[in-house]
Amino acid sequence: MKNRLKVLRAERDWTQADLARQLEVSRQTVNAIETGKYDPSLPLAFKIAQVFEQRIEDIFHPAPP
Repeated sequence: MKNRLKVLRAERDWTQADLARQLEVSRQTVNAIETGKYDPSLPLAFKIAQVFEQRIEDIFHPAPP
């Protein structure tokens, strides 16, 4: 799954640790989501969308086949 997490985080000048604290996850989890190594659970995806005040589908996109 592709995502805009790194871009959105950079626009706010947040570190991965800053975002991790807000999401109540580890910095490693944020890194894994940003690099596409981990797809967030639905509750975490909703939390990410809430933090960035965007819809889930504006942040996450299916990877091309």
